[in-house]
Amino acid sequence: MSGKTLRELGEFGVIGRLTAGRSYPGSVLLGPGDDAAVLATPDARVVVSTDMLVQGSHFRLDWSAPHDVGRKAIAQNAADIEAMGARVTGFVVAFGAPPDTPVQQAEDLMDGMWSEAGLTGAPIIGGDLVSSPHWVVSVTVFGDLDGREPVTRAGARPGAAVAVVGDLGVSAAGYALWAAGVDDFDEFRNRHLVPVPPYGQGRVAALAGATAMTDTSDGLVADLRHIAQLSGVDIELSEKALKPEWAILWPPAEEVGADPKDWVLGGGEDHALVACFPADVPPGWRVIGSVVEKDAGTPARVLFGGHEWSGAAGWESY
Repeated sequence: MSGKTLRELGEFGVIGRLTAGRSYPGSVLLGPGDDAAVLATPDARVVVSTDMLVQGSHFRLDWSAPHDVGRKAIAQNAADIEAMGARVTGFVVAFGAPPDTPVQQAEDLMDGMWSEAGLTGAPIIGGDLVSSPHWVVSVTVFGDLDGREPVTRAGARPGAAVAVVGDLGVSAAGYALWAAGVDDFDEFRNRHLVPVPPYGQGRVAALAGATAMTDTSDGLVADLRHIAQLSGVDIELSEKALKPEWAILWPPAEEVGADPKDWVLGGGEDHALVACFPADVPPGWRVIGSVVEKDAGTPARVLFGGHEWSGAAGWESY
């Protein structure tokens, strides 16, 4: 049976294979198998986010194993819940693929999802399976605030420190190496395939008094610009504080003839967390800049070296 395709096994046969043997915590009141799952909401509020991965745009199966794609799909969604200062409680997954896709690839994809979900402490509680001309993976993630207020992008105030936890520019470096056909620097190439969000640090930031937070999905400058615009402030990044970030990237940058500053400031998909703290920064977080008053009548900006960054702008979907 292991050599069968999705068409040969059928929708419910595949679903049965993908859900068999999974266990669920007490917060899952009803798991897969019915028209919908039932998930407990202790806080009485639900934090929800959704994201999609499309073959050819967000991943390539000649670079990524299905297991890698599954881990990436879960990681990028979980990072959004972390960025609100919340705790991940569950995922639902929709998967589209050609009918002749081997069932084993779908199983590997789901195993990768469960592996990454395990790092968050939350299960996959349901989903859907459809025919598609190419792979599409859509994940919706749920979270709980444990009685706290969400940490939004709109709370940055002048005088706050801007700090980051997690890596910057590593995924962009990995992408450049893959695109250039460089077989070395596996630590960077692998991090493009599977990001490593700093799970648990969103809650740490919230408890430490963070007033604004986001994850670096589109790029450090692009994501901080959202905070600046919604908060009505400027954000000044410190070149001195960021030097250690691009020093790590110098070897792969030299290999492909790139500027590591572009990767640190403009590269996305690392899913590090960046937050604004009016008081002390939690252990493990690195201060990389500050929130400053913006001039009246001017648009909010992200400054680097006293000027608005004009290099790589970050990811755009269109």
